[in-house]
Amino acid sequence: MREEEQREPMEDQEQQPQGDQEQQPREERNFSFFRFEDLRLYEKVLTYTQWVHDTTRLFPELDDDGLAARFRNASQSIAIRIAEGSGRTKSQFIYHLKLSKSCIRECVVLTTIAHRFGYLGEEAYEDSRGQLIELSKMMGALISSLQRTNNGNPNGNYSNHSQPTQNHNFNQ
Repeated sequence: MREEEQREPMEDQEQQPQGDQEQQPREERNFSFFRFEDLRLYEKVLTYTQWVHDTTRLFPELDDDGLAARFRNASQSIAIRIAEGSGRTKSQFIYHLKLSKSCIRECVVLTTIAHRFGYLGEEAYEDSRGQLIELSKMMGALISSLQRTNNGNPNGNYSNHSQPTQNHNFNQ
């Protein structure tokens, strides 16, 4: 077996550019070891999760139905699903992103319930819905992008992914 075939790509190494592309110096490419952390979507989800945590701390202490805990769990599940799927094949990643999008819809319902129970004022209600709409659009765009690049790839593996940073390999 040739030496190139024996080597396995390391998770923290970048793919070398091919053709006439200029190679950026290594220090200018600050990608994390876990590629999902480089997604703008992931960062926005963490921002929303923090917002939910801070907001639900203001819910009444007698939250008998566990609305605050369920809201926090649903928002955290958005990020967790992205992370879980990123280490799998492209088709499995898409599946986990769709599960993550379901968690976004769950947060929409929980936002409405919290608003109707009087736990969220109008401004917080609109803020939550605005963030969720943005997350849903970004998630949909990522799913569509991955589905387009997945067509014609029978084994479902992928090394190139565009959202919106550089090409990434999410099989980690």
